Amino acid sequence: MARRLTRALTLLPAFALAITATSCAEEVNTGGDSEAGGEITLVNEGKLTTCTHLPYKPFQFTENGKTVGFDVDLVDLVAEELGVEQEVFDTSFESIESGAALDTGQCDLAAAGMSITDVRKKVMDFSEGYYDANQALLVKKGSDISDLSDLKGKVLGVQLGTTGEKYAEEHKEEFGYTTRQFEDLALLQTAVKTGQVAAGINDNSVFYDYVKNNSDVEVTAEFETGEEYGIAVRKGNGALLAKINEVLDAAKSDGRYDEIYEKWFGQKPETK
Repeated sequence: MARRLTRALTLLPAFALAITATSCAEEVNTGGDSEAGGEITLVNEGKLTTCTHLPYKPFQFTENGKTVGFDVDLVDLVAEELGVEQEVFDTSFESIESGAALDTGQCDLAAAGMSITDVRKKVMDFSEGYYDANQALLVKKGSDISDLSDLKGKVLGVQLGTTGEKYAEEHKEEFGYTTRQFEDLALLQTAVKTGQVAAGINDNSVFYDYVKNNSDVEVTAEFETGEEYGIAVRKGNGALLAKINEVLDAAKSDGRYDEIYEKWFGQKPETK
């Protein structure tokens, strides 16, 4: 989910959690990488804990009682390299993008279809980009809405805290629409499908996945925002960040990244 920092969170209740997580942390020997500081400390013994916000299909969503998706499979590669299991922790996106979930020890990393932005880089560190994204417009099939310019006097649905919301707010005065916030992607998509809003804006890939099984909606426009998703870690956690980048580079070189990409998107990634 290409998302932005929207508001500060009250961190006092979570402070005790940070202390608890630190006290039971496990050190994993990574082989003495000098840039990484040599060892990785995990918040839960034997687990690589990932913060995410569900659902965001096909990046992370629940299927048969299990969290699956493109992001999940990529982080599994990191967990495998560390000799531990991945454990997914579903939390609010605001706590992820603000850096609070990482700072208070709720998780080791965040993988949530999250775009790398300058605002977010102030409160967390990102891996190299692993997925390219743009914004897109979802409407009911047969509507007369093909672009933002067709929304004058209408309501555009946005997902709270996303770069889609940011893009919509930046163009609201120009095109004369109002916005309505939704907590998660599923609520936004349903609102478009049921006519609660005239259109919705979010990342192109999640909308294209949605229309595969919902023939009464369609994507009518894309907006070139040039975003890249990154895996985030607590600010200054160079050891884990170096390992993530190492695993991503290896997966792209040996074909595992392409296999995971094709599994979730039905085709291999385009060569840059």
